[in-house]
Amino acid sequence: MTPMKYGLVLPYGEARTVAKLSQLAEEAGWDGCFLGDAIWCEDPMIALAAAAMTTSRIRLGTMIIPVPIRRPWKLASESVALDRLSDGRLILGLGTGAVWMGWQSFPDEVTDGKVRAEMLDETIDILTLMYQRRQFDYDGKHYHVKLTLMEERHYPAKPIQQPRIPLWAVGVWPLRKSMQRVLKCDGVLVEKRGSDGAVEPVTPADIAQIKAYVNANRSLATHFDIVTSGKTGDGDRAQLQDQLLPWIEAGATWWTEGLWSMAEEAVIERIRRGPPDLA
Repeated sequence: MTPMKYGLVLPYGEARTVAKLSQLAEEAGWDGCFLGDAIWCEDPMIALAAAAMTTSRIRLGTMIIPVPIRRPWKLASESVALDRLSDGRLILGLGTGAVWMGWQSFPDEVTDGKVRAEMLDETIDILTLMYQRRQFDYDGKHYHVKLTLMEERHYPAKPIQQPRIPLWAVGVWPLRKSMQRVLKCDGVLVEKRGSDGAVEPVTPADIAQIKAYVNANRSLATHFDIVTSGKTGDGDRAQLQDQLLPWIEAGATWWTEGLWSMAEEAVIERIRRGPPDLA
C-alpha cells in the first residue's frame, strides 16, 4: 500500500495569513497545504508564493483553480514561477469552477457547464505542452496557440518538476467524460454523483473502483494520486485506524481536511494537533 499523505485546505484569506498557517502546518508534520480559488478573491497563486517563502518541505497547491477564468498561458506562467520559487513543491488542482460562488456578478464569464468542461480539457492539453518548453501549435475550440511563431529565447524556464507540474483534476464518479479527463492528469479529486445527478458521499468502495479504472485505462506511466477528503476528530489511534485504514487499503493516496469556514484560531488549533498518527 502507498502511504497516505495528509493535507489541509486552508480558508480563503490574506496571503500573509496563508504563509503563517503553511509554516505552522509544516512544523506540525502535515504533507500539504491547499487553497481554493474563486471568481473574485485574494489570488491563491500569490498567497502560495508567500507560503513558499516561509516553508521548505510541505507541498503547496490549489484546490481548485477554475480554469475558465484564467487563460492557459497565464496559468502556465504563474504555475512555472511558483513551482520554481518553491523548489518543485507545487500541485495544480484544476476544475471548471463553482458558478454559484458569485459568477453572476461577472456576466462576461462563461457559465455553461459543457463549455467550461471543454475549456478545462483544452487547458490541460496546453499546460502539458507549455511545461515542455518547446514549440508547438494548438488549435482548439476555445484556445489557439502558435508557439511556432515565437522564438524559444522568449520562453520562461521549465518548471522544476518534470515532465510537468502535477495536475489534479476533479473527477465525478462514475461519469465517463469526467473520469476520462482525469486519465490525462496526475491525480483525481474525487466527487460522486448518483443516477439522479445528486451529490453522494464518496466511500472506500468507490475509491477501490476508481483505482481499478485508472489502472486499466491510464496510459501515462507517471505517479497518480487519488485524493479524498474528510474530517478526523480527537479520537485515539485505534479510532483513527478504523476511520482511515479502509481508505488507504482502497487506494487513496491523499486525505485532505477542509478548513474552509473555520475561524483562524480554530484553524491554528487543528493544524497544531497535527496529521493523524496511525503507527
